[in-house]
Amino acid sequence: MSVLFLEYPKCTTCKKAKAWLEAGGVAFDDRHIVEQNPTAEELKAWWEKSSLPLKKFFNTSGMLYKEMQLKDKLPKMSEEEQIKLLSTNGMLVKRPLIIGEDFVLVGFKEAEWERLK
Repeated sequence: MSVLFLEYPKCTTCKKAKAWLEAGGVAFDDRHIVEQNPTAEELKAWWEKSSLPLKKFFNTSGMLYKEMQLKDKLPKMSEEEQIKLLSTNGMLVKRPLIIGEDFVLVGFKEAEWERLK
């Protein structure tokens, strides 16, 4: 099984996640989340596959999220508007992301990632 790993290489959590994947022998395709920002179509498909609230896909601790005051704006936006916004800048997207055939993992929580081994 090979998964898609979306990361921001300077992110310490992404570095830990990548090291964890490599140490566990998990095959993955690497993608820079800013240089190759996910499209609205990809984000919508991943969100639907994940069964998570859409807000979980936002990097709520990021500077851009705070600068744009998205905490107050997101509740007033439609899901389509939120997905479109996410697709404009990889720094808005929570990372790392792991995309498998039948699952999506957002953020790095070792216990959740164990299924990849």
